[in-house]
Amino acid sequence: MNEIFDKNPSKLERATLGGGCFWCLEAVYQQIQGVKTVVSGYAGGAIPNPSYEAVCDGNTGHAEIVDIEFDAQVISYRDLLEIFFVIHDPTTLNYQGNDHGTQYRSVIFTHSDEQLKIAQEVVRELEASKIYRDPVVTQIEAAPIIYPAEDYHQNYFQQHPNQGYCAFVVAPKLEKFRTKFQSLIAPKYQ
Repeated sequence: MNEIFDKNPSKLERATLGGGCFWCLEAVYQQIQGVKTVVSGYAGGAIPNPSYEAVCDGNTGHAEIVDIEFDAQVISYRDLLEIFFVIHDPTTLNYQGNDHGTQYRSVIFTHSDEQLKIAQEVVRELEASKIYRDPVVTQIEAAPIIYPAEDYHQNYFQQHPNQGYCAFVVAPKLEKFRTKFQSLIAPKYQ
C-alpha cells in the first residue's frame, strides 16, 4: 500500500483583532511570515451584514477588525498578539489617534480556549511590565460572527499607499512593525 504522508502538515488557525482602523492592521499582518490571508471586516455587533457607513455611525456595536488565517507552525498566536500590542494603543477606550467610537475599540476575538488563555496571559504580562502608563483596556471576547468589509476596503494600503490616511497613519505603524519585528517579515516584503 502506497500512502502519501505529509510529515509537516500546516496547522492553519484564525486570529481576529480590532485595534482602530482595519487598514492599519491589515497592512501589517499581510507582511508577516506564516500569515496566509488577512480580511478586513466587522465583528461584535448586533446587526447582521453591516455596511461601512453603519459601522462608522457607531450604532451597530461592531468593531473594525482583521480576520487573519495563519500557519501556527510558522508564526505563533502569541507573536501575532505581541505585534498587535505594538502597533496600536491598548490603553485608549474606543479610539485610536483621531479615530473615535466603539468601532475603533481594542479587542481580541478568540477562536479557542487556548487563544483565550494566551490573550489573557499577554495582557497580564503587559500590565505587570508597566510599559504603559495607563491600564490596558483591550476587550477579550469569544469570536462572534465575522462579516467581511466591502471589497474596496480589502488590501487598502497596498492599493492606495499615497492616500492621505495611508501615508500619515498607516505607513508609520507599518514602519514601527518593520523596525521592531524584522525577523517576522515575509521574504517577499523584505
